[in-house]
Amino acid sequence: MRIRAAVLEKFGQPLVVQEVDLAEPRSGEALVRLTACGVCHTDLFTASGADPSGYSPTVLGHEGAGIVEQVGPDVTSVAPGDHVVTLFSPQCRECIHCKSDRTNLCLAIREQQNQGYLPDGTTRLGRNGEPIRHFMGTSTFAEYTVMPEIALAKVSPEAPPEHACLFACGLSTGLGAAINTAKVEAGSTCVVFGAGMVGLGAVAGCRLQGAGRIVCVDLSSERLELAKGQGATDTLVGGPDVVDQIVEMTDGFGADYTFEATGNVAVMRQAVESARMGWGLCTVAGVAGKGEVLEIVPRFLITGRRVAGSSFGGCKGRDQVPQFVERALAGEIDVAPFVSHRIRLDDVNRAFELMEAQDGIRSVIEFA
Repeated sequence: MRIRAAVLEKFGQPLVVQEVDLAEPRSGEALVRLTACGVCHTDLFTASGADPSGYSPTVLGHEGAGIVEQVGPDVTSVAPGDHVVTLFSPQCRECIHCKSDRTNLCLAIREQQNQGYLPDGTTRLGRNGEPIRHFMGTSTFAEYTVMPEIALAKVSPEAPPEHACLFACGLSTGLGAAINTAKVEAGSTCVVFGAGMVGLGAVAGCRLQGAGRIVCVDLSSERLELAKGQGATDTLVGGPDVVDQIVEMTDGFGADYTFEATGNVAVMRQAVESARMGWGLCTVAGVAGKGEVLEIVPRFLITGRRVAGSSFGGCKGRDQVPQFVERALAGEIDVAPFVSHRIRLDDVNRAFELMEAQDGIRSVIEFA
């Protein structure tokens, strides 16, 4: 079939919205009609050329929600008509990682996905007989996409698509960092660095875990106001003195849990140094640029601080994303404030401009 999609032709250049070919789903795959898609910083990160694992041409996009229209042979977990959220982090439920509660990093299709291919090592996207690679196994800046069933989370049809899509990446990453990776304890003190989509999700996750005090750090007063709406009890404007401020606020010890959601290695260091002596845990969810290094003074580790990384918030997507969506429908997670701009596919480059200007939290592509 012919579909319209936003193609990354060359790094550092605007995406080109054009018609491309999309083949039918093969064994274990499903055809999904996109209804909404968030424009995430990871898409911009790859388009800019900063991602060392990036490739082109490819159809970008990974924060999608849609409806299954067709399934290939051997598909058992989704059916036509199902509402789904796309998962860049799949869950096969069979590999050693999926069977462990220590990680969410499914191994089933990792090698092929990292190279831009579907599980059989080929693509369903093409143009003039030449393949176009799939971005993060999803390629949701398009009217339709073909994906493995193990990378689709079936969600309630009652969830608004413009809200459901945010659980495909940013919102679940933040929520999961607090709930799964850090396992924030009730009554604890938490500090979240960054009030973008991931950081605000982490604030909400700390609230859901019953944290007693939640401090959010950002440069933007508007974003800090949004953080209060998600449960932040205190806010700080970021800067070189913020570690000293946090230590002073916590009786000279630091926070029980800190979260880094900016991708800035200098802020990552602040998050480590703001963690409590003795048992403080710093969870890093931000993605740093190519070649950047996090410097940590060993003394901070020797005196009891720990550092953990968190990919997709440790979420096993097919199981946990539907649970998050249900919690949103129940009013426990307020998703509406995150949707700053509603755009059409043709305006996808405008969404990148808004992101670079830090205008809002999320631009969401809505498909007719």
